[in-house]
Amino acid sequence: MALILPVKGVSPTIGDDCFVAPNATIVGDVVMGSQCSVWFNAVVRGDVNSIVMGNKVNVQDGAVIHCTYEKTKTIIGNNVSIGHNALVHGCTIDDNVLIGMGSIVMDNVKVGSNSIIAAGAVVLEGTVIEKGSIWAGVPAKKVKMVSEDLVRGEINRIADNYIMYSNWFK
Repeated sequence: MALILPVKGVSPTIGDDCFVAPNATIVGDVVMGSQCSVWFNAVVRGDVNSIVMGNKVNVQDGAVIHCTYEKTKTIIGNNVSIGHNALVHGCTIDDNVLIGMGSIVMDNVKVGSNSIIAAGAVVLEGTVIEKGSIWAGVPAKKVKMVSEDLVRGEINRIADNYIMYSNWFK
């Protein structure tokens, strides 16, 4: 059974039709929308500040979402995929975003809608990701704009697939 715990009297709120893997951890001030999924060994840790997730957010295996005490909250929009082993920390991610596997998104980053953070990218503190752009590298830099095909073929496809995958476990 998943580890879902209150911190300082504040319990996570999990929306309708969500899937939380048996070994996922969700603690503290976390609010999840509907049709979200938190996968195996993923951690959503709202102990030092709040984490708010929209609808259709998938937090894939081994990913960590956290924030900074008394400084940064983590806000995640709708239709967002956070790839395997990614670290999302004290930042804002708008709607329709793909955070690639093993990437790091640091404090006070703002990721605009319809964007992709490539696998393994490190987005440094305070970076503003332009709406509809792809960022890659260490440190991450803009490499190109996202085509409409990539929005449909990657961002939406992955988010929709994770709803399907989660239904296999319900």
